[in-house]
Amino acid sequence: MADVHSPQVRSRNMSNIKGKNTKPEMIVRRYLFSKGFRYRKNDIRLPGKPDIVLPKYRTVIFVNGCFWHKHEGCKYFVWPKSNPEFWKSKIDGNIRRDIKCHQLLRNAGWNVIVVWECELKKNIQEQTLERLAAELAKPRKTQGEGEQS
Repeated sequence: MADVHSPQVRSRNMSNIKGKNTKPEMIVRRYLFSKGFRYRKNDIRLPGKPDIVLPKYRTVIFVNGCFWHKHEGCKYFVWPKSNPEFWKSKIDGNIRRDIKCHQLLRNAGWNVIVVWECELKKNIQEQTLERLAAELAKPRKTQGEGEQS
C-alpha cells in the first residue's frame, strides 16, 4: 500500500516527532516530582542520555516509544509497509543502541528502568506509575557495598 501522504507532508510529519520532552516523558516526570523524587533530564554524561536520571537512587529511566524501540508483543508496534528496509535498519539500530547503553549503565552501577509508552495509557497509567515509585523506593546496594577489604 502506498503512503497516504505526499513525500513533502510525510517529511514534515516526521521532522515534527520530538526526541525529548514527549508526552509520555512528561507524564512520568510530573508524577515523580509530585511524589518528591528529584531528577535530571537527558544527562549527556551518561550512555544513551537517559530521559530521567535519579542520582540519589542511582537509577535511570528510559521512557520508550513502542514503535521507535520495537516493543515486542505490543499492539502499537507494527512494521511500516512502505520503505521496509529503511525502517528495519533504523529500528534494529535503535534496539542495538538501547542494549549497549543499558549494559554500560548497569556495569557502572546504575539501575535501569524502561517505561513503555503503552504502559502510560489512561487505563493502566496509575498502576505503572505506582509500580515505578515502588521500584525506586526499594533499598539498593550501592557500589562497593558488601565487598570486604
